[in-house]
Amino acid sequence: MQDAQSEGALTALLDWYREMGAEEAVGESAIDWLRRGEAAPGKEFSRQLKTPSTPSGPPLSPPAGRPLPTMPVPPAPSRQFPATAPEAAVLAARTAAREAASLEELGTKLAAFDGCSLKATAKNLCFYRGMAKARLMLIGEAPGRDEDLEGKPFVGRAGQLLDKMLAAIQLSEQNAHIANIVYWRPPGNRTPTPQEAQVCRPFLERQVELVAPELVVLLGGAAAKHLLEVADGIMRIRGKWREIEIGSVKVRAIATLHPAYLLRAPAAKRLAWRDLLAVKAALGG
Repeated sequence: MQDAQSEGALTALLDWYREMGAEEAVGESAIDWLRRGEAAPGKEFSRQLKTPSTPSGPPLSPPAGRPLPTMPVPPAPSRQFPATAPEAAVLAARTAAREAASLEELGTKLAAFDGCSLKATAKNLCFYRGMAKARLMLIGEAPGRDEDLEGKPFVGRAGQLLDKMLAAIQLSEQNAHIANIVYWRPPGNRTPTPQEAQVCRPFLERQVELVAPELVVLLGGAAAKHLLEVADGIMRIRGKWREIEIGSVKVRAIATLHPAYLLRAPAAKRLAWRDLLAVKAALGG
């Protein structure tokens, strides 16, 4: 009875090994470890650490007239900005944004602004794409890798889908203004933090004032939550018109799904299509 129980236990163990992927023996011949008693496998081997021997004789000296080689020192990072307290950074952003009388000046102020930590890790400023004056403004979350390389928002795969979405309602960047709530790419394409969005907020508010759109479309949950100042998820707040105040401008706004999300969940395109039709109707199309 005992042998039958042992055999059953070993069979179950072998089945478990096979499920875990251990299907072959390591050595050429099998080893019966059970006959070795309590001795641990590998006990007969000992690991010895060798210490480097000290060379004998006088220390080496360089040839006459030639100095000893030195280890290369890595260059300091080329993009270093002084740390700024969040309140001071927002205040500086407000001051700089107010001074901009045009989008060109606002872009110059943004390029010189060092209060957002995202600038230290990004390659390029991503200001806007499209027309300087437009009835429709679309605001997304943050630049991605392709946007960071090109210096424009929504130029990667998500941007290409956005262009197709606009074309479906007879719009394009020739009659729209496209931007993000932050102007530099977050490391690893992560969602921008509330603090990063807040530091960029004065520039975005001034941008909306200068563009003077009739309608604003908020692309994705991060942009919608930041500008609508709500905590609900995008599925609960999308498709509903609201009047929001951005800077000194009151404008109708609607939230919809981000094109990057639609690339991952194509079935949700039907919801985005409803929102686009509402935008088209609101524009009188």
